[in-house]
Amino acid sequence: MDIPSDPLEDGGIRRFGERLRKGEITSEAAVKAYLGRIEALEPHLRAYEFVAADQALAVARSLDRLLTAGTDLGPLMGVPVAVKDLLAVEGMPTTAGSKVEVSDLIGAEGAFVKALKGAGCVVLGKTRTVEFALGGAGINRVRGTPRNPWDADVFRAPGGSSSGSAVAMAAGLCGFAIGSDTGGSVRGPAAFCGVFGLKTTKGLWPTDGVFPLSPTLDTIGLLTGSAADAALIAAALQGRPVTPSSPPRGLRLGRPDDHFFDNLDKEVERCTTEAVSVLEAAGITIVPIEVPEVPIADDVFYDLIAAEFIAVMGRDRFLDNRQRMDRDVASWGATGLDIPADRYIRCLAHHQDLCRDAQRRFQNLDGWISPTRPLVAPSVEAFEDADAYRKLARRMAQNTRYGNVAGLCGTSTPVQASAGPLPVGLQAACAGFAEAKLLSIACLIEDLVGIPPRPVVKPFLAEKS
Repeated sequence: MDIPSDPLEDGGIRRFGERLRKGEITSEAAVKAYLGRIEALEPHLRAYEFVAADQALAVARSLDRLLTAGTDLGPLMGVPVAVKDLLAVEGMPTTAGSKVEVSDLIGAEGAFVKALKGAGCVVLGKTRTVEFALGGAGINRVRGTPRNPWDADVFRAPGGSSSGSAVAMAAGLCGFAIGSDTGGSVRGPAAFCGVFGLKTTKGLWPTDGVFPLSPTLDTIGLLTGSAADAALIAAALQGRPVTPSSPPRGLRLGRPDDHFFDNLDKEVERCTTEAVSVLEAAGITIVPIEVPEVPIADDVFYDLIAAEFIAVMGRDRFLDNRQRMDRDVASWGATGLDIPADRYIRCLAHHQDLCRDAQRRFQNLDGWISPTRPLVAPSVEAFEDADAYRKLARRMAQNTRYGNVAGLCGTSTPVQASAGPLPVGLQAACAGFAEAKLLSIACLIEDLVGIPPRPVVKPFLAEKS
């Protein structure tokens, strides 16, 4: 069975924009190509919760007419995008990955989605998420778990909670995807699925119209085919020029010796070591550092998430619907029922202290690097046991949750190259609101290590034919 080629795979968003303006492709043709790929692969990969085919085609045709008439909305015009089913999009359902009614907690389409549309993006549909975004594996037992496209033989976890967005991006089912990151929910799936992920600083992009798992920590992020694409998207949405790749000479990146390099799979350790060696060979200075406050950050993270989730849901709604929720989501959420107010207030104070400490740690450094996740994508079967799930969940997020609690921005870059069959991510982090610098570092890393190939999806097509 043949499927259309991914219209953005060759050259990314910049090349697509050039072709669009030369008349070599239209937005409508790009949307049709992605809809064809979705039709062929979605039955097996289950990346999408809802596909807005008619709406997307209508918007694409309107954008093509605008461009023909001389109205150019900028570098994102005509690009088909997938949006995590945590964000409201007018005319599309929003489930937050649940069968519990929470639309009143989400509200109408927010400022970020309106900005996407204003930039000329075409929303293809809504991608699957972990229920209420509460989990890092990508498992959703109530609405379905997307399949990691890197293994046609073993059903591997896609990472969460932006699971469908990462799978859609990796399998070429959209031009780029929107996710959210509260403790690693963009960077983690990006690492497991072999795509680029950007976690922004809290407050950079508004979160109205998004299910509020943790109003203190929630951020909107991007899943893209490259760091260069993410840099272009971020610049366009922020109304600033694209920052070029950082020059390697004089760049100082911290390497946390404690915690962030613990408990690594052999594949992760090997790929990370090789990537760091490439950076050093290019002239980047790698500086050993220590981050002793990580254990405090972990405690703050889990208490904040649980307490704010219950506050958002409401105690009565949670208790009335607990049996309808994914078992692991309900179990984690229930821990918030017993967090007293004084403990929550202390968590907020610790969070502010951690943000100040982290900002100071970047005074003599341009950024930090570490593995994004300490392991490659496990099988979904490995999460069936509740105790195993809890242990794996804590391990998966060991390197990402600190960035949320400490107010950092961060990225995950695929660095597996030819070292192994499954993706590995290299995390970079910068001080809060230093996204331009962070993306310039990420683009340099990408220039040096290269862009790994996309997963081969033909085995999935053979299974369905």
